[in-house]
Amino acid sequence: MPVRTDGAPRPGRGRAARAGSGQQKALVTARRIVEDMQDGTVGSASKRALASVRRLLGARGVAVSDLSGSLRWVGRPAPEQETGPLVAGVLSAERPRGKPPLVAVPLRVRDELDGVLLVSGDVATGAVREVASLMTQALERGRLERSAERAERAELRALRAEISPHFVYNALTVIASLVHSEPDRARDLMIDFADYARYSFVQHGEYTTVSEEFHAIETYFALQRAVLGDRLQAHVRVAPEVLAVAVPCLVLEPLVENAIRHGIEPRSGPGTVHVHGEADGDECVITVEDDGIGMAPEEARAALSGDADTGRIGLANVDKRLRNVFGSWFGLVLETELGAGTRATVRLPRFQPGVLP
Repeated sequence: MPVRTDGAPRPGRGRAARAGSGQQKALVTARRIVEDMQDGTVGSASKRALASVRRLLGARGVAVSDLSGSLRWVGRPAPEQETGPLVAGVLSAERPRGKPPLVAVPLRVRDELDGVLLVSGDVATGAVREVASLMTQALERGRLERSAERAERAELRALRAEISPHFVYNALTVIASLVHSEPDRARDLMIDFADYARYSFVQHGEYTTVSEEFHAIETYFALQRAVLGDRLQAHVRVAPEVLAVAVPCLVLEPLVENAIRHGIEPRSGPGTVHVHGEADGDECVITVEDDGIGMAPEEARAALSGDADTGRIGLANVDKRLRNVFGSWFGLVLETELGAGTRATVRLPRFQPGVLP
């Protein structure tokens, strides 16, 4: 067999290179369709997705319809007197209709009709169906991601709703009792309560910083000391290098509230709660430790699993949100024993892509 030594391309190599380049372009186009369709059939990026579909199929025009039958075209629109009955037929029967040069295919998400893909031009019906399948997978993925986001927001609302109304009542009662005898202190406590309420109940967004969480904790301690007096001692220490670390909202307040309510209040005599935040390599470690009455290990497991009503506020919620955001390696760890107090440890990465306060 002759061997070329002049560096010229061998016969057939150019065709193979062109074929490989065409395959790569098709894969890139398919990926863009998946990314752009996640917003929905009428989302802001759907028109860009249709342009990619038209390019991938080599179609004259491509349109997508929502359940109302309204079409969004990219390329040359087909006559309305042809497209209207075709789309209406697909919406009513939920089956493909037509044949080249005009084909309509239903877009189903979890067995529910979400819209119709319409393709005009000399394109095989099988190819249209394959692209429709790609689009429905993207639509389903987008719906799942939006559902997950709604679930996270619902969990945060549920956690805010769990914050003890008993504490709120006691704090306001103490403030009211000081209005005449110690008006300056009552005013300061009222400002603290306003800060606490703003952070715990009103704040929007899913993430904040360690600095904001510790500020909220100090405010909470000021109110609890007003309620419990000398029965509560609190020590708060945080390393400067972790102050800017992003963290889900209301991660620490439930831990401190549980330490006081279930550790310090039931014991005889005064008790102490320590809250520390420090860096450990690429991670931030926050501990909330009390010298209260502690709990049995099975009670701690039940509190973290959320399977039983232990009365411990939001621990399972906090653990779940940490793991959802940062991964299963992170979360809430409880160390406890009856009569020996409780230590709650939160470990999270100092830097996490996509997690910003």
